[in-house]
Amino acid sequence: MKKFLAIGFLFIVSITLAGCNKEPMPEDTFTDYVKLWNEQKFAEMYEQLSSEAQESITKEDFTGRYAKIYEDLEINNLKVEFTPPEEETDKKAENISFPFSVAMDSVAGTISFDHEATLVKEERNEETGWYVNWDTTFIFPELEEADKIGLSTIPAKRGEILDRDGDPLAITGTVYEIGIVPAKMEGKETEIMKQVSELLGMSTEQIENALNASWVQPDYFVPIKKVSPDDTELLEKLFAIPSVLKQDAEGRIYPYGEATGHLIGYVGPITAEEMEKNEGYSSTDLIGKRGLEQVLEKRLKGENGIKIYINKEDGTEVILAEKEVKHGENVQLTIDGSLQEKAYAQFNGEAGMAAAIDPLTGETHALVSSPSFNPNILALGATSEQWKALEENPKNPLLNRFKSTYAPGSVIKPITASIGLATGKVDWEKTINVDGLKWQKDASWGSYQVTRVKDPNKPVNLEDALLYSDNIYFAQAALDIGEDGFATGLESYGFGEDFPYSYPIETSHFGGLEKEVTLADSGYGQGQVEMSVIHLASTYTTLINQGNLIKPILFAEEEKSQVWKENLLPASEAEKLNNVLTKVVQDPQGTAHSGKIDGYILAGKTGTAELKQAQGESGKENGWFVAYNPEHPELLIALMVEGVEDSGGSKAAVAKVKAIFEK
Repeated sequence: MKKFLAIGFLFIVSITLAGCNKEPMPEDTFTDYVKLWNEQKFAEMYEQLSSEAQESITKEDFTGRYAKIYEDLEINNLKVEFTPPEEETDKKAENISFPFSVAMDSVAGTISFDHEATLVKEERNEETGWYVNWDTTFIFPELEEADKIGLSTIPAKRGEILDRDGDPLAITGTVYEIGIVPAKMEGKETEIMKQVSELLGMSTEQIENALNASWVQPDYFVPIKKVSPDDTELLEKLFAIPSVLKQDAEGRIYPYGEATGHLIGYVGPITAEEMEKNEGYSSTDLIGKRGLEQVLEKRLKGENGIKIYINKEDGTEVILAEKEVKHGENVQLTIDGSLQEKAYAQFNGEAGMAAAIDPLTGETHALVSSPSFNPNILALGATSEQWKALEENPKNPLLNRFKSTYAPGSVIKPITASIGLATGKVDWEKTINVDGLKWQKDASWGSYQVTRVKDPNKPVNLEDALLYSDNIYFAQAALDIGEDGFATGLESYGFGEDFPYSYPIETSHFGGLEKEVTLADSGYGQGQVEMSVIHLASTYTTLINQGNLIKPILFAEEEKSQVWKENLLPASEAEKLNNVLTKVVQDPQGTAHSGKIDGYILAGKTGTAELKQAQGESGKENGWFVAYNPEHPELLIALMVEGVEDSGGSKAAVAKVKAIFEK
């Protein structure tokens, strides 16, 4: 009995030992290797290479090469696949081959290939195992030891921004590359670098680094910075310095300069913060910084073409992946470049803004903010002094006025009249009879009074109130319409909702109307009512389109003559308002009579918005004028000039609008 037990014990031990000494299978080894490869654990992959493979490349080079290639080519979604054979491997074999496949996404698109791995049996540390007989073809099958992997980029051309006639507003053109020829410095290196650094707004270290680059030779032209050909004063100073020269280079050009600064904007080097927010950019790319360059960035940018290839030892090329270049899209606007330039010139540096539209189609022909900046200079990198001059200018040339909202003053009166006529709270025959220039409803208003500029010494009806721009009439009209009615009326004109426009414009708004004083003031454009100049211009289209408000457009591709707000007032009432606004300009009694043009009919409305904290105080005034030809309505202009308190109020705006129409 004991003998039987001993034999049984020996049998069990022998089976156990045989299981522990089971020889590893090559398919298991390669399965592990593929798993490490998919996880990009290159150091662990190296440990599974054959002795022959490890002799051909060090661990450091192996891991570094894989990491660099995958990083440079922006490899992701790596998928290495291997299906172990169904039949067990011949145990006597010394080497065996397995097919596998690889697919990956790269910066130039998908790269995929099929390949074959050879595993060899080796004894290491007194144990037999299988190891991958790796070579460079595992990276890419066409890659041999002496070959190099190349990556080339074909830059996408940024799309152009064109005006309605196809004339350029933003194009890629020729600028000046300022550089230094070291051999011509003639021992004045320190002095010259200091002068150039001050003029170009760069550190002397930056210039010194450029001059000390490895490729530089004494008689080479060393590029330092691009400069706009428009910056003649800077160029004159630069060219007076020995060794400083220029070459033509490619850069973004803005032919209309300051006139389109706020509308078109400019491009500049992308920042780290912008890189985080935007995909598909490199640290050397340009990106839209303001205006339509920023708004249209995705359409204008395009996509660089990229080619990944193997540069063979014999000079031939094997392409691994290629993405074709997609140049940026050209975008045509409804803007008339010539009109834009003329409108901007009328401000002559004064602070203000203007919008010019076709009141029948809604096409925007000009959109101006003054003063402005020269985008040709900012696009190439303004100096600290140039930025300081812009930032400290009291007229704030960096402020985009046409996208902001302002108190409209009396130019809102046709809107108030329209709301009153549509609700039946105002009619053409009803009059007010107020003596003097001031009025208040009752003693509950305290010391507050509504003031008008002129006392006509007679009862005033709606036509008179528009002709003389009577604040008292429209204050009373707003009170008659009431808080709810006036708020609903303003909302029907688009107040309080996103302005439907291709350029981001602030929302026109009005404050609470529950207080009678605020409601009365809002009726003539004071109170807490604010609107953008392009919104103001569009509200006047109701007078020309039988009570329909036309949606303004900026891009040539947009549908014309879209109705944004329908039936805001009866067509008959719109016609009457047109007739009265024509008198505002043509009649000697009208507030805009100084804008009359012989042989050309204009209708319009003036306005002066007072900006002050309390009644009785003196404050800043903004002058407004909106004008159009009621007989041939092809152009409607809304314009505002800031700070007109000492220059005749709205007359400054009237003069500018008149000059634009005359030209």
